[in-house]
Amino acid sequence: MPSPNAITASQLNRLIGTPDCPVIIDVRINEDFEANPTFIPTAFRHSHRTIENLVPDLAGRKVVVVCHGGLKLSEGTAALLRLHGISAEYLDGGAEGWNAAGFVRIPATSVASGNVPGEQIWVTRHRPKIDRIACPWLIRRIIDPKARFLSVSPSQVQGVADRFGAVPFDVEDVFWSHRGDTCTFDTMVEEFGLKSEALERLALVVRAADTNRHDLAPQAAGLLAVSVGLSRMFMNDLQQLEAGLGLYDAFYRWARDASDEGHDWPAAAKRG
Repeated sequence: MPSPNAITASQLNRLIGTPDCPVIIDVRINEDFEANPTFIPTAFRHSHRTIENLVPDLAGRKVVVVCHGGLKLSEGTAALLRLHGISAEYLDGGAEGWNAAGFVRIPATSVASGNVPGEQIWVTRHRPKIDRIACPWLIRRIIDPKARFLSVSPSQVQGVADRFGAVPFDVEDVFWSHRGDTCTFDTMVEEFGLKSEALERLALVVRAADTNRHDLAPQAAGLLAVSVGLSRMFMNDLQQLEAGLGLYDAFYRWARDASDEGHDWPAAAKRG
């Protein structure tokens, strides 16, 4: 039976991709990390020796600590954080247990150097509609919850990226963009190695709406309508992004838990 201060891989997996996801800290030693250089989604590395340096940033937040096997390193780190009033658990079975369960892992080569939260700045065209809301949602919920996004004039995206060390996306002639008949969201799902049925189902809806091929997914027309509506509600792109995150939270939960659910007006009771 897991400790009262442990969380199972299945329990943690249910939280990933949602606003309730805890802060996930990977405290594996270099040797263990190099043997398996992948991350649990949203996780970042930090040494157990200096974990107390994170206490100010973790105040009021839930934390899950991950080590190689879910033993002394993560359990001790979580206990130390709890001394400082942090609500901290450790992952039962550690990274090895997560891998054995077959849940999504992100290759270290796909994320920012060191995987430091908030280190990466992304930039795209202003006045977002579909892809330029869906991609930030994917990054915030699966890759880096503290990622920062800039919206600028289309002609200035590459220049801003060069001057500010930002990553351009959803513009022509950059790595993170459309490829063939797929959209930028598809590119991110593929390049980050996010092999999950829910994300692939969501990607199909985003692609259908973003490339105006509503025959691919009936939900695309609704996504387009709501996306255009959001763009009319907000003049500020950052406010629109924050509102749009909730939209994709709902679409993700549909894709993960309820894609086969329908709805109809209750039929009239049959007369006896």
